[in-house]
Amino acid sequence: MESIQETLQKMKNSTKFLNQFQRLKEEVLTDKAIMNFIQANPDILESEIERNISRLFEFRNERNHCHRCTGLDLCPNMMKGYQPELYLERAQIQLKYNPCQMKLKAEESKRQQKLVKSLYIPKEILAATFDHLDQDNRSRILAIAKAVEFATTATPGTSGKGLYLHGKFGVGKTYIMGAIANELAERNISTMLVYTPDFFRELKSGIHDGSYNEKLDLVKNVPVLILDDLGAETMSSWVRDDILGVILQHRMLEKLPTLYTSNYDFEELEEHLSYSQKGGIEQLKSKRIMERIRHFAEPIFIEGKNRRG
Repeated sequence: MESIQETLQKMKNSTKFLNQFQRLKEEVLTDKAIMNFIQANPDILESEIERNISRLFEFRNERNHCHRCTGLDLCPNMMKGYQPELYLERAQIQLKYNPCQMKLKAEESKRQQKLVKSLYIPKEILAATFDHLDQDNRSRILAIAKAVEFATTATPGTSGKGLYLHGKFGVGKTYIMGAIANELAERNISTMLVYTPDFFRELKSGIHDGSYNEKLDLVKNVPVLILDDLGAETMSSWVRDDILGVILQHRMLEKLPTLYTSNYDFEELEEHLSYSQKGGIEQLKSKRIMERIRHFAEPIFIEGKNRRG
């Protein structure tokens, strides 16, 4: 593929294209962003501008692509996911490319998924939107209304209030959480959805491979955390006190919302948390965890048919 510089050089050297090049030069120099750059650097020589018409042309084209962005996958820029920036170095016009916000988000998502394998967003959850949620009973209508309210008003770091969706297997709790996550993404708020039983097992293995602290910190500090299927894990004192308790305590102090799905209501979850693999019952420690959940998550019961059947 012929470079922009080569194309413009041919235009310069051809009488046929001379007028066309002149019009192109005028378009480049009347571009608002380029005009602002020149005005912000009044010491730029006219000859330097003239020598760099091709570079300014490239900047304008690539920047226009960014303004009409339709997503990272369809990025037409020469460096996919990178946006141009003009700068001056030793009185010479230079052009560099920086990763755009979509590129940065994609890289962070890959980093998280590589680090935490139990972080999962199935295809049907990726497609979840509030517009496509069934509203076939009163409990689902209420749950969706509460989910919409959270997704459109949540302010991590200011308010740590979340939601606790509970009900039988397959009633659509996780799908509603997916709609919340997608709506938050539209507001540039990061969400992590983890399948709780797998995540607890993965943290345990992280002690041996040295990734424990990094994985724990990632979940502790994400702006919005969704713990999916809480209560389905095999409970132990270590899981309850050193993982779940540590995560919830940190998020409570930092006012970071935590959302939950569970087959258990609060009373049933408290009973589940009181048991340990050693066979003992530790009600006080269970109540301590539940106090953090009760105070910072509104319980919402969802009934209905099994949608996975």
